Amino acid sequence: MSTKTTARTSPASEALKQITHLAAALKAPRITQAAARLAEHARDAGWTHEDYLAAVLEREVAARNASGAQLRIRASGLPAGKTLEDFDFDHQPAARTPIQALASGAWLVEHRNVVLLGPPGTGKTHLAAALAVTAARQGHRVLFATASEWVTRLSEAHQRGRLDAELARLRRYPLIVVDEVGYLPFEQDAANLFFQLVSSRYEHASLILTSNLPFSSWAGVFGDQVVAAAMIDRIVHHADVIALKGASYRLRDRGIDPLPSI
Repeated sequence: MSTKTTARTSPASEALKQITHLAAALKAPRITQAAARLAEHARDAGWTHEDYLAAVLEREVAARNASGAQLRIRASGLPAGKTLEDFDFDHQPAARTPIQALASGAWLVEHRNVVLLGPPGTGKTHLAAALAVTAARQGHRVLFATASEWVTRLSEAHQRGRLDAELARLRRYPLIVVDEVGYLPFEQDAANLFFQLVSSRYEHASLILTSNLPFSSWAGVFGDQVVAAAMIDRIVHHADVIALKGASYRLRDRGIDPLPSI
């Protein structure tokens, strides 16, 4: 009886060895695991060869996508632990529908922007980062930084005579997040650099911006009504603008009066 079992299982064993070798040559070691795990189920369920091959390759692709997403997230500068699954929409119920619509990622293909406005503590940064994480999971490269950090980065590139090259490089990222617009006023040179960042991405790639100020107050941030108006025009021309309201989530249950909503 053992001889029959050995004879029956030997071809399958040899096939798995061959699969292991070929998977290593393809630099796809997970194929070996999927092939072995699915083989018995495929025989019992009467799968065709095509069904079995598709199932094995599907698991390899899924694993690669998950691995790639983690690499993109780690390289993005995104704050940890900010996902849509973790956001408390009970604190911002009006944001649930528009944010869930954005989760499909169609806006990135259309090079649209997202602007999140609201007082401190209402979830702007969390939602911006969460949408960026979703984009990374969908295969898009993303970058995250505060408005001040972006200006510093562009200023350093400008000093090296590399501003145009840096803007062109950033355009190859389908999404960048600009957090905390308006928390600190910009000098004229900084405002001009930020305007160039916005202009370079207009109708080419997407932005997510967060701000604690309404658009009507942006002239004070950038020091020039004309520059602010031109910037806002480019940002909101193809954009979803979401206003977050209410008390600070961080100060809930603390008995501290929040700043008024926008």
